[in-house]
Amino acid sequence: MSLVGKKFPNITVDAISFMGDNLRINVLDEAVKNNKKVLLFWYPKDFTFVCPTELHAFQAALEEFEARNTMVIGASCDTNEVHFAWLNTAKNNGGIEGVTYPLLADTTRNLSSTLGILDIEAGEYNEDTDSILLEGSNVTYRATYLVDETGKIFHESVNDMPLGRNVHEYLRLIDAYTHVQTKGEVCPANWEKGKDAMNADRNSTASYLSNH
Repeated sequence: MSLVGKKFPNITVDAISFMGDNLRINVLDEAVKNNKKVLLFWYPKDFTFVCPTELHAFQAALEEFEARNTMVIGASCDTNEVHFAWLNTAKNNGGIEGVTYPLLADTTRNLSSTLGILDIEAGEYNEDTDSILLEGSNVTYRATYLVDETGKIFHESVNDMPLGRNVHEYLRLIDAYTHVQTKGEVCPANWEKGKDAMNADRNSTASYLSNH
């Protein structure tokens, strides 16, 4: 079920800073109290393969997000201790040394379960243990959420494990949403900052299509 248009779940999660400080972060509060947009991206596991390429890509674009009044937060179900070990592993050894945004450690899986992004299915019932054996990795897919200053989710996307994200697409989406917020116009396909937008009416659409 899509969460777009709804408030981000009001759930506080353990997290760690790149300096090793243990934190408690509530994404909804971060957006509303700081009057900022938030980009929250989930990845499956620390010390894996596609994941560090994404974390470094978001770090490389961090100044661009900050210029758009947007906080970047990474997240997985690993512990703070594992996060910190990875933060202290050199880039040329598969690590994420140099990443400076906070990382959520959703070890309880309270938030990822609420978002519905875990790779998990109920398996067979075991009569001996009176339990249901689960199937799947029980880690998250590559889910991404954009949250506005009111705490409303204005974008969500989920990639399967092998598919890395295009960081620049999230910058484009933030630009588009900010244009809607400030100008009251709507953004057509492939819109980028500085290009023509439209009014939300039939005549404006017809005029746009006739000129593009």
